[in-house]
Amino acid sequence: MKKTIGRIYILIIMLFLYLPILTLIVLSFNDAKSMSVWTGFSLHWYEELFQSRLMMGAIVNTFSIAILAALIATVVGTLAVLGMAAMKPRQENVLMAFNNIPMLNADIVTGIALMLFFLMVSWPRGYMSILFAHTTFCIPYVILSVRPRLNKNTDRLFEAALDLGASEKYAFRKIVLPELKPGIMSGFLLSFTMSVDDFIITYFTRGAGINTISTLIYSEVKIGIRPSLFALSTIIFVTALVVLIIVNVRQNRLDKEMARSA
Repeated sequence: MKKTIGRIYILIIMLFLYLPILTLIVLSFNDAKSMSVWTGFSLHWYEELFQSRLMMGAIVNTFSIAILAALIATVVGTLAVLGMAAMKPRQENVLMAFNNIPMLNADIVTGIALMLFFLMVSWPRGYMSILFAHTTFCIPYVILSVRPRLNKNTDRLFEAALDLGASEKYAFRKIVLPELKPGIMSGFLLSFTMSVDDFIITYFTRGAGINTISTLIYSEVKIGIRPSLFALSTIIFVTALVVLIIVNVRQNRLDKEMARSA
C-alpha cells in the first residue's frame, strides 16, 4: 500500500512539473494561433522563429551574454578562491560572509542597485551593462562551488611537488587545477544557467533596443504571446534534455568501467 501511494504521489508531482511543458510542446506544432483549438500539425511557428530578427537577436544576446559572463565569473571566482586560501581564517570567513550576501539578497534589490550604479557613472545601458551585471551576480556562485575543492590536502600535495623539484607553475597545473576542475566546471555551468534564466536584473540593466529571451517574453505578454515562443521553448527544452541524457549515459559507462577495473 505504501509503495502504491508513493508511486501515485511521484506521478502527480511529475505531471504537475511536466504537463505544462508537454502542452507547450504540442501547441508549438499547432497550425492555428489559438491555444484552445487544434487545427492541424504544422512547422509554421518554427519557420517564423528562425525568420524573426527580433527573436534571433534575443537568442544570440541571451547565450552570448551567458557564455561570456560564465567564463569571466569562473576566472575571477577561481582566482578569488586562490587568494582567499592564502589569507588568515578570520579574514577568509569575513570575505565568505560578504560573498554570500548577493546570493541571499533579493534579485530586485540587486537589479535596482546596479541600475543606479550605471546611472551614477553615466554608463549607457545595453549589452555591456547586462554582461557586467550578470558577471557580478555569477561570481559568488563560482566561489561557492570552487572553494570546497581547495583543502589542506591540496596544499600538502602542492608543497610536496615543490620539494620534489617541480616549479610552481608546473605544480599548479598538474596538482591544483585537477583538484579544482570539478568545482570550476560546476561553477561555470551554474553561472551559465543563472544568466540564461535571469529576468529581473536583466530588466533593470538593459537599455532600449536590446532584448534577451526573458525580457522578450515579458514584452510579448503585454500584446499576446505568439506560438513562435512556444517553438523556442520547445527547442531549449529538447536541447537540455538531450544534453542531460548524453551526460548521464557517459557517466554510467564510466561508472561501469571503474567497477570492472576494481
